[in-house]
Amino acid sequence: MTAAPTPAVAPQQPKIGSTAVFLTILAGLGWVGPFSIDTMFPAFTQIGAEWGASEFALQQIISVYLLAFAAMSLLHGPLSDALGRRPVIIAGVVLYVLASIGSALAPNLGMLLVFRALQGLSAGAGQIISRAMVRDVYSDAQAQRTMSQIAMIFAIAPALAPVVGGWLLGVGNWRTIFWFLAGFGVLLLAAVLLALPETHPQQSRTAFSARSLASGLLQVWRSRDARRLAFAGLFNFAGQFLYVSAAQLFVVKLLGLGDQDFWVLFVPLISGMVVGSWLSGRLAGRLNGRRLASLGYLVTFSAAVVNVALSLIPATAVLPWVVLPLPFYSFGVALAFPIITLAMLDLFPQRRGAASSVQSFVSLLGISAVAGLLAPALGFSLWSLAVGALVLSGIGWAFWRRHLAKTTIEPHGSPDAAAFEPIE
Repeated sequence: MTAAPTPAVAPQQPKIGSTAVFLTILAGLGWVGPFSIDTMFPAFTQIGAEWGASEFALQQIISVYLLAFAAMSLLHGPLSDALGRRPVIIAGVVLYVLASIGSALAPNLGMLLVFRALQGLSAGAGQIISRAMVRDVYSDAQAQRTMSQIAMIFAIAPALAPVVGGWLLGVGNWRTIFWFLAGFGVLLLAAVLLALPETHPQQSRTAFSARSLASGLLQVWRSRDARRLAFAGLFNFAGQFLYVSAAQLFVVKLLGLGDQDFWVLFVPLISGMVVGSWLSGRLAGRLNGRRLASLGYLVTFSAAVVNVALSLIPATAVLPWVVLPLPFYSFGVALAFPIITLAMLDLFPQRRGAASSVQSFVSLLGISAVAGLLAPALGFSLWSLAVGALVLSGIGWAFWRRHLAKTTIEPHGSPDAAAFEPIE
């Protein structure tokens, strides 16, 4: 029998100044992750040629970053619950800038991987804590609308990053990409110092001790509802990330395109995310949260089925058919994402940072495996990637259906979102 979490209560709104500036900074912090991953794809060929690295070794530039990101994600949220949101974000951005400079100066692949790990340890601070900050400030349907607005801005980054990476290679070499990331980090640091308010007041903070931090994480993880939501979100996104992490193989090897052509994959994926995030925000408070998230999972799975079918037919296993289902896949992911995330945060109103950390840890650990293992293993053909995405989305949908069967919670955005009566 799962103990009922404390119902969410409407927070007293902290003063945030300009809403547009607040949301832009949070979205910018979210850009760190996609830019740290996707700007690298056009550079793989150049890095491999310079150091004689294999495709598997180059793939670890992504997976090492993600593993470090995942490991540290367990601490970012609880630390922000105890110390406040701003100090943890500032420390993370400073370390990210230093790690980016180290990556730009790396003399070999081993040292590059070390600095990529340091990037991963620091990059998650803003992305993870920003979710808790949204829930600190907004309640009810406004939280879903705000999360959707941030997701819309955030979604531009994965489409823009490989284009920027290709452009930077045109004016310099792969090291130029890391100098760019360092400069981006400096701009973010200035914005946080000058314009980002503290949204977690002293009286709401938890005790700062190893025992308290661990207790908060365990409280979240022991909740069956939290685990189901975390895995539902992970597997739904993992099918999309399979294509993102296999971008080099998909664009260059399978489609026979060049280092400047990654937009062929990323524009369709991100277009779907932008539209899905926009619609999720528009429907906040108007459509039952269960139905909206379920619709998202249905759209994603259906797109995955069509994707497999198109990849198996020789006449449609070419452009534009091989990317045609992808915007529908990412549309479904984006439609459900704000609801899943806010439902997770609302289970633990006093430990939102910890809840965000657990959700991020599960997701990052999963997509690290996708990047390091599944992408290289399935990247040999169009149909193998499509089948992989179908299986992953199906598992995510199964977790979501299981969650609905085991709880009467109304996901965020519904008038009954605060009423929680677990069945088991």
